[in-house]
Amino acid sequence: MYSISIIIPAFNEERYIGETLTSLDRAKKFMLKKKHVPIEILVVDNDSEDLTVNVAKAFGVTIISEIQHNIARVRNTGANLANGNILIFIDADTIVPENLLYCVYEAMADSTCLGGAVNTNYRPVKLTTRLYLNIWRIVGHLAGIAQGATQFCRRHVFFELKGYDESLYMGEDVDFYCRLKRFAKQQRARVRFLEGLEVLPSTRRFDQCGLWRTLIWTNPIYIQMFRRRKKAWKGWYQNSPR
Repeated sequence: MYSISIIIPAFNEERYIGETLTSLDRAKKFMLKKKHVPIEILVVDNDSEDLTVNVAKAFGVTIISEIQHNIARVRNTGANLANGNILIFIDADTIVPENLLYCVYEAMADSTCLGGAVNTNYRPVKLTTRLYLNIWRIVGHLAGIAQGATQFCRRHVFFELKGYDESLYMGEDVDFYCRLKRFAKQQRARVRFLEGLEVLPSTRRFDQCGLWRTLIWTNPIYIQMFRRRKKAWKGWYQNSPR
């Protein structure tokens, strides 16, 4: 029998996590109309300084604490305490479609599918930034890369891969997806990218930092060079809350 654990890393997300959890409530109701599958939601509070925990508690979710500011570690902490055999990682500022959980369940009903990701649709205010992100979205799709706004995986596979790489301060989601794909190939299994679905992540970082910083922080060469250096991402994670 399948059971689902939804893991949401959250650092100073009081303005956004309510919408995320509201969208997940709709997705849970849709799922339960189709299949009676146990679903739990774990919000991993990353030592927030605002009302993130209070907002999350109002939705009746499980609250977990992780004080170390490392997004990979925060996700791994949630996975370690999750009960489901299907793990779904969703960012705290991401609105999901009503049929998300059911589509993930259907994908994972295929025993050869080890996990996957969902398409992201960024809608920044500035047209130039929107065009730039859409270009990278297309390039990433062609390259077989998937970001971590919404990723899913079988529990035993997640721990076989040792979860997200905690030595990375940027690109840990892309790294995990690439390792998942390699592992699936070795096992003669597969990974599903759910193109027909789209989640809507907040674009506040891109709107606040402007195009030139976006060009730097999303540049794959820059990411590869500095992804293990915490100080290089202070403006991304701390000045613009995650």
